[in-house]
Formats: sequence, structure tokens, C-alpha cells
Amino acid sequence: HFKEKYKVVITQLIDPKKPEVGTFTQRFFVMHNDYNLPVVFVTEGYTANYAENENYIDEISKKLGCNLVVVEHRYFAESVPDASWKYMTGFNAANDLHKINQSLRGIYNSKFITTGISKGGQTTLLYKTYFPNDADISVPYVDPICFGVEDGRHEPYLANVCGTKDMRDVLLSLQKEVLSRRDKMIPMLEKYANSAKLVFRDMDLDAVLDYCVLEYPFAFWQWGNDIAKLPSTDASDEDLFIEVVLKSGGADYFANMGDTAPFFVQAAQDLGYYGYDTKPLKKLLTIKNANNYLKKYFLPEEAKNLKFDNSLHKDIYKYLTDNDPKMIFIYGEWDPWTAAAPEVILFDAKTNMMMCVEPQGSHKARIGTLPLKMQDRVWSTIDKWLR
Repeated sequence: HFKEKYKVVITQLIDPKKPEVGTFTQRFFVMHNDYNLPVVFVTEGYTANYAENENYIDEISKKLGCNLVVVEHRYFAESVPDASWKYMTGFNAANDLHKINQSLRGIYNSKFITTGISKGGQTTLLYKTYFPNDADISVPYVDPICFGVEDGRHEPYLANVCGTKDMRDVLLSLQKEVLSRRDKMIPMLEKYANSAKLVFRDMDLDAVLDYCVLEYPFAFWQWGNDIAKLPSTDASDEDLFIEVVLKSGGADYFANMGDTAPFFVQAAQDLGYYGYDTKPLKKLLTIKNANNYLKKYFLPEEAKNLKFDNSLHKDIYKYLTDNDPKMIFIYGEWDPWTAAAPEVILFDAKTNMMMCVEPQGSHKARIGTLPLKMQDRVWSTIDKWLR
């Protein structure tokens, strides 16, 4: 897709406000076609390993035939500071992106389009908030703006918006059935955990089963699974175990936090996350409640005392309220993360800011999955802004 491709390593400040803390090296990729064409600037929220693939391209740079840059997020893969978790913040990540952007601005005489998916979309948004002039256009995908470690809006969204009532009832019936067969599920879970070498920190297998079942509907709707392909409640123990405990939620999610620990640290520190509604299953659960589960089970020991800083989401909302950036938000209607999308009222009287929601869409929502008229609107708007 590109004439040239480079892996670049750049030196960054661990704390942009305190240079004396030290530096680390951050990895990013430059896929080049022409110095005068736009630059799609991917604000990855995790590792950028995928960008090493010679066939990798994102949908915007593919459509425009332009240049593409992918920046790996701090604390992931080859971009890990030898420093405290407290420096894993949105503000610091924005400063990383700013330095890379400014170095590339000296090379490319063209407009920049920042974009990212999920946590990468959150990064696109917070980067735009702190350095609004770095991007001419921004296209964050499926990016939540969470108000707390357990935000509180996802649970009612799951209970009332994702799917139809009949579909939600099917999932609830499967959840109850799996918990009612606890005596059959626990040995299967133990066998699977041993074979996969899963380590659950501070959780017994009964609690692991409870959390897998609680996670199930969130994961099911997030990834746009097909309700018609689900097993019935009288299916075999093995089929129910595979569907509810492994397939959609996954026991793996609650174990071995090594590669994903930086994400959970940032969720606990300023990005926020979601909670679980235990009431519909209360009589079948062994845990009393799911309060504070992220800090209990997902954070490294040295990060457990970190406190949530709510200034990030406040800064984002203030920026979106006070300004009208050339920004297109993409969401899926049935994605639980859409519960934390920017409030629709923010778009009133704005001439640039745009939200596009794929009907019945999931976390896989992209420009190319939107209805055709909506796709045309997005591409024509980007084309107009690039002129």
C-alpha cells in the first residue's frame, strides 16, 4: 500500500512537567507515499505490533491513498518507561503524540488526520483536547468518555438498549443456567485454567465463574455476536461452558494481567471503566457484590493505591462544549461502550462536530460498516475539510 515504510524510535520525557524524572524510547511507524498528501496519524491505545505487518493499512489512508503513521502507546510492548505506573496518564500520552506530531510536521507539508479505535479513540480525543492544533481532522472510533472507575452508565445501557428485550432475556437465561450448574462448571473451569496456565489473583474459582457470567452480556454485545447461534438452556454442560465462560467473556480476561496491565492501570487512574449489575443474578452468585473489582483483581500490586483523577473527562467535555472541532465520532448502537459516548446535546448548534451511529452496530463499527448514506456523508465531509 505504501512506497516506503519505517520503524522509528524517539526519546520521550517520562513526565513532560518534570524532565528530571528521565526519558524512555517510544516506537512508531511511518508508512510513506508522498510528502504533500495527508497524514493519517493513528493514536494507538495499546501495542502497535500489528503495524509491522507489510499488508497493514487503515480504512482512512486506504480510501485517501495517503501516508499513515501509527504510534504505540506508552507502557506497551517496545515503549515502556522504567518508571512508576503513576506516569501512565492521558495527559502524558498526549505529550508523547505532540512531540512526534511536531517532528513529522517538519517533514510533511499536508494536513493531519488523527484517528484511533476504542482506547485508541479515547487517545485521539484526549490528544485533541490538550493539543487542538496538532490535528486538522479527528476521527475517533467507539471511544467512551468514562466518568469513573465504575462509570455507572453501562449497566442500564446493557439492560435497556443493547439488543431487544427478547434477546436480552435469552442472555439472562443462559447466565442463570450456567450459574445453576455450578457443580459441573467449576471442575471444567479448573481443568481449563490448568491447561491454559491461567493464574487468578485473589479469586477462587467460584468468584471467577461469577465474574465470567457477569461479563458475558457486555462481551456478547461489544463484539456483535449472533443471538441465533446461541445454545439453548438445555444444552450440554460443555456447550454452555464454552459459550458463556470461554467464548464471549472468557476466563482468560480475568487472569494473567501482564500484557493488559497498563490498560487497567490507566482505566483506574484517569480513563475510567464499567461496572456490573449483580441484582438479576444475586441469588446465584457467590460474591456479595462486584464493587471495586478492577482495583481488586486487575491492578499490579504497586498500582493499587493509585487514585482516580476525574480532570481528564472534565477537560474533554469542556473542550467539546467550548469548541467545534472538525471531528467525526463513530459508534455502534448495541456496543455497551456507546453508553459513555459524548452526550448528544454537545452536538447541538455545532457545524463541524458529527456523530455517526451504526444501527445495531457493535465495537467493530467503522466508516465502512455505516449505512451507505452515512458513509457518503462522512467521506464527503472529510474531502471538504481536506481542501
